[in-house]
Amino acid sequence: MTRHGKNATASTVYSYHEKKKDTKSSGYGSEKIRLGKDSVKDFDCCSLTLQPCRHPVITPDGYLYDKQAILECLLHQKTQIAKKTKEFEKQMKKIQAEDSGKTSEEERAKLESFMNMEKRILTKPSTVFKAAKQTATVDEPQPSTSKVQNAANDKSLPSFWIPSLTPEAKPTLIKKPDSKTYCPMSKKPLKVKDLIPVNFTLIDKDDKPLVAKSERYKCAVTGDTLGNSVPCAVLRNTGNVVTMDCVERLIKKDMLCPFTGVKLKEKDIIPMQRGGTGFAASGVTLEAKKDGPAMQA
Repeated sequence: MTRHGKNATASTVYSYHEKKKDTKSSGYGSEKIRLGKDSVKDFDCCSLTLQPCRHPVITPDGYLYDKQAILECLLHQKTQIAKKTKEFEKQMKKIQAEDSGKTSEEERAKLESFMNMEKRILTKPSTVFKAAKQTATVDEPQPSTSKVQNAANDKSLPSFWIPSLTPEAKPTLIKKPDSKTYCPMSKKPLKVKDLIPVNFTLIDKDDKPLVAKSERYKCAVTGDTLGNSVPCAVLRNTGNVVTMDCVERLIKKDMLCPFTGVKLKEKDIIPMQRGGTGFAASGVTLEAKKDGPAMQA
């Protein structure tokens, strides 16, 4: 524990700074940290690789991916689904085989009981044997109810020494896997045909790599420089990227595409999900939290 400050009289125990310092040194409790601009991806980077996209595609929810990265992700999901489906079918076949075995055993037991009952069908016993049997049953002491219940309980309890009564751990049943593939960011169903190609407009066409440029793209209509601080949207029919200011002022007036003149709908304008700017007013959650072990009394 840290030494309590001499002037920290506002707190009954110790200050908030001391508490955070003790939490960090001990490893107990949850840790929170606010992410800066350097920890946030750029608006034109892939949501999986966090690198500038070579062949950018966007989902209907506005998440940008590199085509190769998202196709590998969906293919991996398909492979896992096929593997789990195979295991599920194998389990179902095993259960069906066990059920068929149980039914055959039940039928065999019924047949044996029927045969035993057929063998017992004899002529009626004489009255002498009946009287002897009745006297024998009267003379024998009847077992108490508690003894009968204890004997029944002993038979039903599991035992580790009798093989027929030894408890066994049954395997966990596999649930039927979902056949849909999902977006890694929005967790919503996503198919390959839902991906929309994106056409960014370069500011300067030179031989410099995209990573080395601080400002890479501009609005296809107004020519404004694009960045995390500028809300953008993608037009579904052409894939061009424009600013939301251009959408509100120009495109939404007539709902016509500025490149082809085709009538647009609301779903044809896809707002891009930004990575944030590091400022609280960007509207993006920039806080990371890590849960640690908690001490309990």
